[in-house]
Amino acid sequence: MADFSSTLEQAIKGSIETLQALKRIEPQIEHAAKAIEQCLLSGNKLLVCGNGGSASDAAHFATELVVRFAKERRAYPAICLTGDGGLLTAAGNDYGFDEIFARQVAALGLKGDLLIVLTTSGKSRNVRRALEEAKSRKLKTIAFLGRDGGSTIGIADVDLLVASDSTARIQEAHKLLLHVLCEAVESRLSPNKL
Repeated sequence: MADFSSTLEQAIKGSIETLQALKRIEPQIEHAAKAIEQCLLSGNKLLVCGNGGSASDAAHFATELVVRFAKERRAYPAICLTGDGGLLTAAGNDYGFDEIFARQVAALGLKGDLLIVLTTSGKSRNVRRALEEAKSRKLKTIAFLGRDGGSTIGIADVDLLVASDSTARIQEAHKLLLHVLCEAVESRLSPNKL
């Protein structure tokens, strides 16, 4: 039992340190909140994607926006690009795994829309390709990154970098940031604004 107690204590300590470090990127978080708000106020939509645990976080974020987070309000237009197994496998088979999100951005993304990507390593080629496709179509972009940002850092309009080497701590921080953005958007967008 002592080993479990130590594991729990280390996880809590690491999580607290990682979450407290988010204060260093507060200006970028504010920029991301404003970008989401502007996108929705303009009548545009959000596209969200990621791989593995980040795919689940992308789906969670889109759900919070379409359904609700904490307040009763209208549904916000958000599409998770990881949810359609047929589409993902067809695109992967016909164009390669690197293109599964870029192909959807090409089909669904319109100028003024906002692409939000999540990658704990920053090395996901399909996420990078989605950002490149979004840029070519004049979409705004936000990247949730981990570690040193990998090859994806610097492509998005806003990088939210969680500088940790632990995938678990990065994902925990990304989840908190997604919830903070939900709170900010719901508090800023009164029912009268949309």
